[in-house]
Amino acid sequence: MSRLHDPFRRGQLAIAALFLSLGFQYATWAARIPAVKTRLDLSAAEVGVLLMAAGVGAAVSFPAVAWLMRRIGSRRLALLSQLGLALLLLALAAAPNYPVALLVMCADGVLAGCLNVAMNAQGAALEARHERNTMARLHAVFSAGSLLAALLASGMTAATGSVTAHFGVAVVLLAALGATARTGLLDEDAPAERTDPADAAAPPGSPAPAAPEPARRRWTVPSRPTLWMCCAMVFGTVAEGAMNDWSALYLKDVAEASAELAPLGIAVVSGMMVVARLFADGWRSRWGDGRVVLLGSAVAGTGLALALVSGGVAPALAGFACMGLGIAAVTPCVYAAAARQGSDALTLVAAMGTTGLLAGPPLIGFVAGASNLAWGMGAVAASAGAVALCSTRIRWTPIPVARGEATPA
Repeated sequence: MSRLHDPFRRGQLAIAALFLSLGFQYATWAARIPAVKTRLDLSAAEVGVLLMAAGVGAAVSFPAVAWLMRRIGSRRLALLSQLGLALLLLALAAAPNYPVALLVMCADGVLAGCLNVAMNAQGAALEARHERNTMARLHAVFSAGSLLAALLASGMTAATGSVTAHFGVAVVLLAALGATARTGLLDEDAPAERTDPADAAAPPGSPAPAAPEPARRRWTVPSRPTLWMCCAMVFGTVAEGAMNDWSALYLKDVAEASAELAPLGIAVVSGMMVVARLFADGWRSRWGDGRVVLLGSAVAGTGLALALVSGGVAPALAGFACMGLGIAAVTPCVYAAAARQGSDALTLVAAMGTTGLLAGPPLIGFVAGASNLAWGMGAVAASAGAVALCSTRIRWTPIPVARGEATPA
């Protein structure tokens, strides 16, 4: 069967377009924060609050996202939020003053939270339907979207100083991605695992009880494993987001790299994350999600900590590579585990993930402001170590590989 007509490949392509959209949109506005700062005449503290507004929007969006997931499903929520995020780029470019920019960034956080939940629900449903691992590859596309946005920002900045022109081009690309996603998204989300002990003790071959639809519409108190997933997701995305936003500044101000070498920080982190996520589905099949998260986060935290102690440009780049390599599989594995607990668990974990990704950089900035950037990056290394601790408390359930299907490499 050709890839074009393979249902798994078609769904994978459509969902990948969503992941590419979110990574691209996030990195697009992040790359032009200096231009927004200059245009609105903002102080460093005001820029920190502007970045924090996106994190606040993601955090407070959780009840609305949970309701929307139950009301309209992940497919429609993904398409609507992807379109909204594209239009918000134009709104940020046209923001006449600081308060309006704050509102735009808060709305961006809300819609990013919506898309984050919806696209991961789609990815988990694809894995469950076809019994094949794919979440890590989908998250690799998110990292590729950030890299693509960085390259576009560099080119547009060299060609024109107009933020509006840059964001206009970005909106066209996002519209094309939205059209690609529309053709292959799944209509149903993945079912939650049965956690009732009576169900678990049912003899093999007995008919599975029908899922009570009304119960799925009531919010329940998160289980302890779900709360540990939330902690792992927050620490993991804090580390991921902070590396994207602070690596270049660390190289320039602390490691004293040249202006030409400083941008290599984000390139090394993003490049290693893309490579690791391309292979991580094979690691998941071979070693299990729990071991991949534990070992990866330990490598990330230890590698970055040693680089900070050593000092210098070369150790810093090596530490950044360790961080990108080790932290890459954390979010795909935790999202997949949360999806197996049901849509409410996935929504809560995804909200924490979006919050960590957007709020992490300003939090590290506050730490750096109270001490220095070396201590701020030390907090990033500590966050990776916290992921390793949290991973030991999560209930990991491997996804079965379809009979007759080769284990993904």
